[in-house]
Amino acid sequence: MESGVDFIACDFPEANRLTVHILAAVAEHEASMISARTKAALTAAKARGTALGGQRGNVSRMASMAALGARVSANVRREKATKRYADLRPLIRELKAKGAVSLRAIAEGLNEAGLTTARGGNWTATQVMRVQL
Repeated sequence: MESGVDFIACDFPEANRLTVHILAAVAEHEASMISARTKAALTAAKARGTALGGQRGNVSRMASMAALGARVSANVRREKATKRYADLRPLIRELKAKGAVSLRAIAEGLNEAGLTTARGGNWTATQVMRVQL
């Protein structure tokens, strides 16, 4: 508004300078009301003894919790992969029995059977090698 450039609002094309000015004033008032409510809520929470701000607690404790979470996550992913690999091994043995001797040939056999990798992609020789480990 202060630049003097006319503009058209896509969602309200019939708005004129007066309408835009009124809507801007209402938006500014709403922003100040939100700010006041937020400040009052934070003051009340602080009066109740709630710890405000980020990173609560001991930093080393938080680091050990993050490390524990990473270990648990890795274990869950490892168990899931182990189960999936156990399900695939009989199919790989069957492909080998039918003459697929190279890792690439096994990957092609899995792809032709319509099987996808854990992420939904096509099999490659490297992925077959990892399943066989």
